[in-house]
Amino acid sequence: GAKPLADRLATFFKEDFVIRDDGKPLMGKIVSMKAQSRIQRDEITGEALKNQPTDAETTIFVELEYPLTNQPKTLSFQPPRDPQTERIGANIGLVVYHNGVAVNDFRYLARTEPLVLDWADPWYSQFTNKPMWRQYLAPLMGFLYVDAFEVRKEFIVRPRDLQQWVDLGLKGKKTIPVDMQAELKNQVAAFLAQRCPVTIDGKNVVGSLDRIHFVRRSLKMTGVIDPPEELSIDSATLGVIFTYPVVTLPLKVTMDWDLFSKRISEVPVVATDEAGGLGSAVTPEDPVLVWDNFLTNPSGRSLAIVGPLPVPGRLSLPLLSAGLALLGVITGMVGLRHHQRRRAIDLAFCGGLILAAVLCWPVGQMSMVHPFDSRPQLNEEDSGEVITSLLKNIYRAFDFREESEIYDVLAMSTSGDLLPRVYLETRKGLELQNQGGARVKVKDVELLDVQTTPLKDEPGFTALSRWRVTGSVGHWGHIHQRNNQYEARLTLKPIDGVWKITDIELLDEKRL
Repeated sequence: GAKPLADRLATFFKEDFVIRDDGKPLMGKIVSMKAQSRIQRDEITGEALKNQPTDAETTIFVELEYPLTNQPKTLSFQPPRDPQTERIGANIGLVVYHNGVAVNDFRYLARTEPLVLDWADPWYSQFTNKPMWRQYLAPLMGFLYVDAFEVRKEFIVRPRDLQQWVDLGLKGKKTIPVDMQAELKNQVAAFLAQRCPVTIDGKNVVGSLDRIHFVRRSLKMTGVIDPPEELSIDSATLGVIFTYPVVTLPLKVTMDWDLFSKRISEVPVVATDEAGGLGSAVTPEDPVLVWDNFLTNPSGRSLAIVGPLPVPGRLSLPLLSAGLALLGVITGMVGLRHHQRRRAIDLAFCGGLILAAVLCWPVGQMSMVHPFDSRPQLNEEDSGEVITSLLKNIYRAFDFREESEIYDVLAMSTSGDLLPRVYLETRKGLELQNQGGARVKVKDVELLDVQTTPLKDEPGFTALSRWRVTGSVGHWGHIHQRNNQYEARLTLKPIDGVWKITDIELLDEKRL
């Protein structure tokens, strides 16, 4: 109807969408109100999508402000209700931020929700209703990752919380400027290297820093903040990874947690292997995270066996030696008809030609398919086995940590000048740029299609191949899946009794 706006606003603030300050309704005011296209948001996180549709419906966008006269201990949020049925009158997606810290993940407001505010550290502001708690509630988390190549100890931690154990220069600061972040990371890495010691099969081990980054966490992923930006002291979070190389899959790994305080008395921890992660918590009374090897058929360091599958037999013809020998024979036969003195010269020349033929045997040869070779020829099924095995070896090489080990394994499947190119291109393809260079571990290589053509003048073949690579990388409590598809023209030759890839021409690459 024609009810004045001021009256309608009063009803809205008191009866419809009500925010209470320690039980008293707050009276808000309109900062702006306009028509605009609806912002499309992620259904899980509530974040605005990067690509907004051009034909989104028009909505009324309203920004409201509720002045506070003090710092309330609690706020409550009440959704609109139908006065007759008491049912919720609107679906309201809600995220509350306290001094820039997201108190909850994206949730729908289904009832009146009280929020207890912590003005000393907004990280600890919390709804009383547990379903409204955010997933990443703990300011400090620990992780163990175990496989046949390495053990990793990982931390998710706020520098503000570490300040109670080590002076990071954060006292009195509200933000962490970019020019301070590099040195702060060095301090944090040095401090954490000495904490939460790890044992592998009963032996104390010393790890090395693999990565440390400021990260941003959401319900979908944890991503590295790159490029660096100034961060709030309350929400700034570091991901820190230490590695411990192993020569085989351990039987038992432990991490003795020693970072507890009055506020941090229970720390969520996860132990992860190829079967998945098992979450638990450590406390001052039970501070040890234990991983036991219960895997029945674990993956190891084994490489695919690339045997010398049948290739057409070849015959080498010593053309130069044959020509010299033939010339020598003709010279000798002619010499026998001459008189004694001339015969001696011809026979000497004949002997020289025969000697030259013997010495030239290794050179001047022509290779051809053996006309009487009964061995089976290399068919496309055999070719597919060779290609799949070699590709698996190439990807498996990057499970190793040391560059020298990677090169040694790559050399089993590639040759010559191709090796460094394969190293660089494969490494680039396996790294997740938004995860600070974390490397995908390939789980499967599936050859989708192959068309082979024999080489004309030497053993081997070219193969127009298409294959799919499936892999994952786990860190900071997340598993990132990666599926890529490639198309390339490969050249393969038998070298020293085994097949090797001698050339790659990449034709297409896409992420699935």
